[in-house]
Amino acid sequence: MQTGLRITAFAAGLAAAFGSAYAVGGALEPADAPKRPAHQDAHGEKERQAAGKGEAEDLPGGLAVSRDGFTLDLDTPRVEAGEPAELRFSVVDEDTSRKVTAFRREHGRELHLIVASGDLATYRHLHPVRAADGTWSAPVELPEAGGYRVFADFTPDVRNAEGVTLGADLAAAGDARPEPLPDTGRTVTVDGYEVTLDGALRPGAGSEITMEVEKDGKPVTDLQPHLGAYGHLVALRAGDLGYLHVHPNGEPGDGRTKPGPGISFTATAPTKGAYRLFLDFRHEGKVRTAAFTVHAGGASPEASAPGSGETPGHGH
Repeated sequence: MQTGLRITAFAAGLAAAFGSAYAVGGALEPADAPKRPAHQDAHGEKERQAAGKGEAEDLPGGLAVSRDGFTLDLDTPRVEAGEPAELRFSVVDEDTSRKVTAFRREHGRELHLIVASGDLATYRHLHPVRAADGTWSAPVELPEAGGYRVFADFTPDVRNAEGVTLGADLAAAGDARPEPLPDTGRTVTVDGYEVTLDGALRPGAGSEITMEVEKDGKPVTDLQPHLGAYGHLVALRAGDLGYLHVHPNGEPGDGRTKPGPGISFTATAPTKGAYRLFLDFRHEGKVRTAAFTVHAGGASPEASAPGSGETPGHGH
């Protein structure tokens, strides 16, 4: 596994306003991209111009529905809050207008699917199944109404393509009540585990972040591999849900990485601002998710209110 951070750059764009379950904006695409479904309409003129100028190279992922010759076609743009649903989507090769059916495996999967609410209170890391025709599907149940963002992180096995992360908007119908970002402090509790954050995000500079896992007051030293590592970390920027896919420092079996209690990552925040960090880890056969609110270039985790907070909306 690659050491350090891989951030897939994207075309510029602003996230849609999430105040209504039905009013969910589309993601941005380059000006010369082929026409896409109406439910994936682009954002404002400023973002389209930025994409056309190539300014998107410096921005985080997840802000574009089309990128590097591939388009995320979300067949399920709306679900009912609190009801089981099936997300269906495909990755379309813009050169051929066909669904991509060949992917290179990354962290044990052909494609990683993330769903997050606009207020970052709900987070899901799903494992979709691909049909022979290139259509992906995954069951999901979203607890609250409002706007969500779907992220597809993958590497097409065509034309020596590099890793891509595309994003599309998803609406959960119902009475939407967005929540403010929780003030988690440095320690959160999930399913009886305490996870403590050591380190801080820095805008424009790489920094090490370590997550320490304890249970019943004792360090957990027998973490189990999950997606080819002892931890899987996703960072989302508040406001536009810019996506940073962070890789761990080391992997199981490399002779130097221990199975806990610490899980180390190297990350770079593209800008100042608030971020949510979602750590997936496996222990005793079950994957759990711990979520932190951190600030890059502003208030540090030390400045957050002391104490621990229960991780909201965690799950797989």
